[in-house]
Amino acid sequence: MTEKIKILMIDDHPMIIEGYQNTIQFTKKEHQELSIDIANNCDEAVRYMDKAILQQNPYNLLFVDISLPPSSDGKMTSGEDLAAYARDILPKAKIIILTMFNESYRIHNIIKTINPEGFLIKSDLTSSELASAFQAVLHNPPFYSGTVNSYIRKIDSSDIVIDDKNRKILHLLSQGIKTKNLAPHLNISLSAVEKRKKQLREIFDVQDGQDETLIEEARKRGFV
Repeated sequence: MTEKIKILMIDDHPMIIEGYQNTIQFTKKEHQELSIDIANNCDEAVRYMDKAILQQNPYNLLFVDISLPPSSDGKMTSGEDLAAYARDILPKAKIIILTMFNESYRIHNIIKTINPEGFLIKSDLTSSELASAFQAVLHNPPFYSGTVNSYIRKIDSSDIVIDDKNRKILHLLSQGIKTKNLAPHLNISLSAVEKRKKQLREIFDVQDGQDETLIEEARKRGFV
């Protein structure tokens, strides 16, 4: 019995996607038939997902790189936002997150917000681990790489979790956008922006109230 698997791979480095493709095509089971689409940015990925829904032919599996450039409308600032969108419109699809970030705060945040079926750190990824992850995520999720598992064991429940609006605030501030101009980007009031910035300063233990310090701390922990 043929198992047809529709896959969307999202990464802004074509060589990396080629590597993923070759690995899973080479190691797939005999009865598996793969159909793979490739997106190099958030906009392309959204178009593919929306089209799949329209054609009533949804994806079974998504490979999502976290470090993607923002979407052209600015609504998505990373692969994390894209994965959240996929969760919403493709509820049955399995998601494998791939990232260079190996910071425990960032990993914890992705698990809390996306809860992916697969989570791999690119810097310690091998072909055999990718092949194992692919099969495990399809039939017996979750599959987390060794680095991710070791961080999960270290993290306690009081660790940092930052929601999508707070991540967008950090992203926009890092782009040099002033606080007074943030509200329209986020569809919230200026006082709500100020409240969230205060919360972020507390989370990152920023004492001086400077946006530069906040961004520097967020960057150290992989949130920008």
